[in-house]
Amino acid sequence: MTPARRSAAVLLLVAVVGFAVVAALLVPWDWVPGGRVLPVGADEVFGARQVERATAYSSAQRHLGWASLAVSLVVGLLLGLTRLGSAVVRRLRGRWWWRVLLATLLVLAAGEVVTAPFSVLVRRNALEAGLSTQPWPGWLRDQVVSLGLSWVYAGLVVLLVVGVARRAPRRWPLAVGAVAAVLVVVGSWIYPVVVEPLFNRFTSLPDGPLRSQVLALAREEGVPVSDVLVADASRRTTTLNAWVSGLGSTRRVVLYDNLVDDVPRRETLVIVAHELGHAKNHDVAVGTTLSALGVAAGVGLLGVVVGPALLRRSGATEVGTPEAVPLLLVLVTVGTLLASPVQSTVSRAVEARADRESLAATGDRAAFERIHERLAMRSLADPDPPAWSQLWFGTHPTALQRIGLARGLERVR
Repeated sequence: MTPARRSAAVLLLVAVVGFAVVAALLVPWDWVPGGRVLPVGADEVFGARQVERATAYSSAQRHLGWASLAVSLVVGLLLGLTRLGSAVVRRLRGRWWWRVLLATLLVLAAGEVVTAPFSVLVRRNALEAGLSTQPWPGWLRDQVVSLGLSWVYAGLVVLLVVGVARRAPRRWPLAVGAVAAVLVVVGSWIYPVVVEPLFNRFTSLPDGPLRSQVLALAREEGVPVSDVLVADASRRTTTLNAWVSGLGSTRRVVLYDNLVDDVPRRETLVIVAHELGHAKNHDVAVGTTLSALGVAAGVGLLGVVVGPALLRRSGATEVGTPEAVPLLLVLVTVGTLLASPVQSTVSRAVEARADRESLAATGDRAAFERIHERLAMRSLADPDPPAWSQLWFGTHPTALQRIGLARGLERVR
């Protein structure tokens, strides 16, 4: 084993153990302490026509998403595991760091181009279903901004890997893993004030009963917030949402404007209490810690996997060259996909605890059930998605699971 691979193996082991310890201690794995989630049938909550419409829509979108992912992976593998990608990169001119950044953009753009037909179909389905209100030019602008953000993030990561590998080829995984973990923490801090405004305009919720009750809930839960903001989401979507984002001085409660305007206050407070439950239990901090450890583990795994055989196959001579960019990007993509079940399982457990916090803070099970029925129907969410799809990609419990959680808690009490 080469020195770089030994360093990577050490990093991988330490990060995986750290992740497992933090997850075991801080993730609330038991959704209903002392009880269980009660089974709830779709026909108990939704009408037959509602179920039919939601199932048809979500199934179509899900299959388009899978197809898009498959095509994207094929293109990534073609560029990264053959000499095609490195041959394109060799034609680029400029200093090494510029070639790295440009190569990253080209690979990302290629993925966007080949999956564009699927994105357009997903968008068209949302328009026809009445879930989107955004004109095509605005949607296209968001796609370009998203590509730019992906370039910034991926470019920084790949630039870090290639740059450190050039300087310290024997120990690059350790240095990259440490810096990447720090970048995750910094990103969590600045995301609310740098990235969120790129997609929404925010205004403070005016003084009134809702603002007073939101701030009162925050005080009761012991969650300091800097402001209660309203996002102009209705210009883009008819779905409902709210969140608490940021750490420390950047923490704020954000409500979609259509949530404020269209939903009874009792139900809105159920959602707010859920989001405050995340802050009360420091879920952003825990999630950031797990993400940092996960990124460090990913860097370690990358260092173990990237060896002479893969480099030769890709047409790159070593990790510290721009020609290695397509290979690095596809390995990160595959690793992220393989890690998705772990990430989604952790996320669902954390969301279930936030639901428990919401029920405890509001004491309003009827409003809890109504708002989750409303959220599901407004987004045409599948009441009962395929089990493997929920395992892999389901970051939240389904509406039926959430209602079953509430009823299970009621039985425990």
